Amino acid sequence: QVQLVESGGGLVQPGGSLRLSCAASGSIRSMNDMAWYRQAPGKQRELVASITSDGNTNYADSVKGRFAISRDNAKNTVFLQLNSLKPEDTAVYSCNAAGRSWAGFMFNSWGPGTQVTVSS
Repeated sequence: QVQLVESGGGLVQPGGSLRLSCAASGSIRSMNDMAWYRQAPGKQRELVASITSDGNTNYADSVKGRFAISRDNAKNTVFLQLNSLKPEDTAVYSCNAAGRSWAGFMFNSWGPGTQVTVSS
């Protein structure tokens, strides 16, 4: 079983920055794609950014040029740097990770989420 725990959320003023972290733990033999999603009140969950095991990244159009995803493969950790934050970025941000356990099973795990609120 693989667990994900996010950290780094909080309240920030428009134009500010935050750095989110998500650490995976458990029976991890290999980690494939890692990603950040967000869900705002009354809206569907959307993909914010993803990163492959060899570092290829993908971003939602709404965050391109403002957010940056990265990962530390040795620590099974994914990061999301949020810059130039806007009120519409307010949401619960959750990380997702897929890979293979030492038992040979594929896993696809979610963290519980961390709240990001952008407000003056």
